[in-house]
Amino acid sequence: MNGYDIIDEAVVDAPTDVVWDALVAEFRGAAAWWVPHNTFETVSGAPDVVGGEVAVTVHTKGVDNGGLKLRFTARTRSVEPGRRLGVEYVDGVFRGLGDFVLEPLDDGRRTWISMHFRGRPHGKLKLISKVADIGAEHSKATLAAFAALDKRLAGSVRAR
Repeated sequence: MNGYDIIDEAVVDAPTDVVWDALVAEFRGAAAWWVPHNTFETVSGAPDVVGGEVAVTVHTKGVDNGGLKLRFTARTRSVEPGRRLGVEYVDGVFRGLGDFVLEPLDDGRRTWISMHFRGRPHGKLKLISKVADIGAEHSKATLAAFAALDKRLAGSVRAR
């Protein structure tokens, strides 16, 4: 396969502003809920400001467990605070676009979160993708991260 067009989604038992803050914190390097699959580090600017860049490392066997490390850079291309964060994968093993969207549910007590990943493998990942189901692994890691986010934030009250 030449590329991926994947939408992963979940419901988080926390208000949208709390989920947004957790998403931005993770991209700043908090390593609170996307670990063990992915870690993030700000390269320049801020992840919630257009032009900000974040280095992403995919740990294929989990953080500190050896295995292949897949790296790429995401540059923020659009921001609607509390609602949407759009990125472009500009360097490393992926090229393409990603969008995180948050929608309030149940009078704002819970949040629907989705990630729309539209990317194509680049470099060594292009070769690996011929023998591994990168799309399935991406969804598995993203859904596990969303479940960890839900567990971490379950029952949170609206931030003021």
